[in-house]
Amino acid sequence: MSQRSDKPDEAKINEYIERIHYSDRYSDDQYEYRHVILPKPLFKLIPKSYFNNEENGNGTLRLLSDHEWRGIGIQQSLGWVHYEIHAPEPHVLLFRRAKDYDQQTQQQIQVQPNGKSVAGRNGRKK
Repeated sequence: MSQRSDKPDEAKINEYIERIHYSDRYSDDQYEYRHVILPKPLFKLIPKSYFNNEENGNGTLRLLSDHEWRGIGIQQSLGWVHYEIHAPEPHVLLFRRAKDYDQQTQQQIQVQPNGKSVAGRNGRKK
């Protein structure tokens, strides 16, 4: 007799992760934005601790940390922040980052000829 597992197999999870949709980036004067659409079967696998508990039992997804959203399979470059919840479509996660994030990062990290990274324009190591 075999036991039924409630956990989906790794291959199925990887299939869901491959189906995550990343929108094109769009921006205003301050931020660049994108939304990430999770396949609904993947959304259903998100840990309960990632949801706000509400009296009616229909908890909404809370804002996730970088570690949390990367842990469910979302892959983005550095600097993106999960900043808003769209309750009507909880499987759509809204992200933003500073419009000049890449430029700021380039200015902060300079590589010396000896290969050592330094922070800031003054050349002092952090």
